[in-house]
Amino acid sequence: MNVARFSIVISLTALGCQSKATPERPSVSSLQPATSASAMPASAAVAESPAALGAPAPDFKLPDLDGNSVSLSSFRGKTVVLEWFNPECPFVKASHTKGSLKGTAARYADKGVVWLAINSNAPGKQGSGREINSAARDKFGLKHPILLDESGAVGKLYGAKRTPHLYVIDPAGTLVYRGAPDNSPDGEGDSPTSGTLVRHIDVVLSEVEAKKPVSVKETEAYGCSVKYGS
Repeated sequence: MNVARFSIVISLTALGCQSKATPERPSVSSLQPATSASAMPASAAVAESPAALGAPAPDFKLPDLDGNSVSLSSFRGKTVVLEWFNPECPFVKASHTKGSLKGTAARYADKGVVWLAINSNAPGKQGSGREINSAARDKFGLKHPILLDESGAVGKLYGAKRTPHLYVIDPAGTLVYRGAPDNSPDGEGDSPTSGTLVRHIDVVLSEVEAKKPVSVKETEAYGCSVKYGS
């Protein structure tokens, strides 16, 4: 496993983000049962560990901003990107207005890639709520679904710690990548750690499309902590 180590030069406290995600024991009280035969049992996955790289991605069902129910299993046979999302996180704002996520979901939609944003922040926490997320959808020009995971069950199932935190699932339903969208931990694409900007999401999706093994399966996510409830 090749894990990129980032040094974030922006003060997360000044930006209204916690410096580290707070570990919590996951709860599956509102997680819908998996409907895919290959999906891991939700209770076992949460109790033991987050979704495992190289294993079937756990199924889930969540409402979108229009109240429609969206399940991961309905996209079997397609490449799926899960993006943990907080419209009030400065790193999410930077990524979607200037950085590596600006227009990226739409660009890959033309290639048949499904992009799902997931907001696991608890009610009353930063960036939560249908109204705030709907406004962000319009501001960022997003055409893909934003799913509300107010209990945090799906976020904990996948081990999502940051916003943005990306997960890539291949057409066979296998989790093949998790981590940052790029190697620029300011979210703007201006301060790559290696001197050269590497858009990890582009590399991974091009390898999946070419049916090649993913060369870098995990990188360290940067950004705000996911604001799980107690």
